Amino acid sequence: MQIFEKTITTTQSDLDALNHVNNVRYVKWVQDIAEQHWLSRASQNILDKYFWVMLSHHIVYKSPALLNDQISLKTYVVKSEGVTSTRVVEIRNAKTQKLLAESETKWCFMSKETQKPTRITSNIITLFC
Repeated sequence: MQIFEKTITTTQSDLDALNHVNNVRYVKWVQDIAEQHWLSRASQNILDKYFWVMLSHHIVYKSPALLNDQISLKTYVVKSEGVTSTRVVEIRNAKTQKLLAESETKWCFMSKETQKPTRITSNIITLFC
């Protein structure tokens, strides 16, 4: 399993009326880190031919993040078969390593040419194993 990780700092624009990071922001972080992982591993040739779309998203919120918190985002693919792939994202406080949220998202592999789902090839799977 190939892990992709980055650290971000929360800003005022991440917060909701309760001064916690807004739930919608967590969803954006999940999408952003998945895209960054894909872009970091796929060649330009692959990027020219394929893309991913989100099919389903499940997130469990454990603890709030606050203004100026350092947040660790870690993602990895746990399953790829047929045209779908399941990705996990762990969102932690970077200083304490406390789990703030965890997401499991199902993605569909798409052909740019046909704009339809396409089978995930072994060379794509090996990018994330």
